[in-house]
Amino acid sequence: METWVFDLDNTLYPARSNLFVQVSARMTRFIQDRFELEAGPAKELQRDLFRRYGTTLRGLMTEHAVEPGTFLDFVHDIDVTPVDPSPRLDDLLARLPGRKLVFTNGSVPHAERVMARLGVARHFDSVFDIVAADYVPKPDPRPYARLVEVAGFAPAGAVMIEDMAKNLAPAAALGMRTVWLRSEHDWARDGAEGEHVHHVAEDLVGFLESLP
Repeated sequence: METWVFDLDNTLYPARSNLFVQVSARMTRFIQDRFELEAGPAKELQRDLFRRYGTTLRGLMTEHAVEPGTFLDFVHDIDVTPVDPSPRLDDLLARLPGRKLVFTNGSVPHAERVMARLGVARHFDSVFDIVAADYVPKPDPRPYARLVEVAGFAPAGAVMIEDMAKNLAPAAALGMRTVWLRSEHDWARDGAEGEHVHHVAEDLVGFLESLP
């Protein structure tokens, strides 16, 4: 394969690091402050927007004209030390031939902090984030097509690795091979039985170790 496309959160690092718990709490706090809500109603609004728009941010932008940069800076102001440095992942990525890209619904600064913590930033050509996607989140097909155009690779020679199974469907439709990292979360398992999931693995390190 010539190109490897990696999701960031719960993919490059194990889901047990629970970074998204911190991000989710920051989202709730943002909504509380913005709309003067208690924690319960703020959390429900957060979940409702996520369900209907794919990301809470997209819903806040569409329905409430929230400035995206302010939101992203606030919610990604988290402690990344629960992510353990991974010399083994660093070594496996060094051995993996081809270009390596990150494709995330998060932001470039968040991705850079996580990759620096893992110790793997040197392997990645670029990060295609929610800003580059014009704030249109996965699994909308448009950012996938934009990623292919901007990064300049042939989908038929690419693999996408992701923890949310439904996010692999547009990649497969473009001709990429796909790898789903198994999850116990309902929102991550949605679509896992579909034909767009070509391979299933328990975690990224284990998958890369299994390659010839």
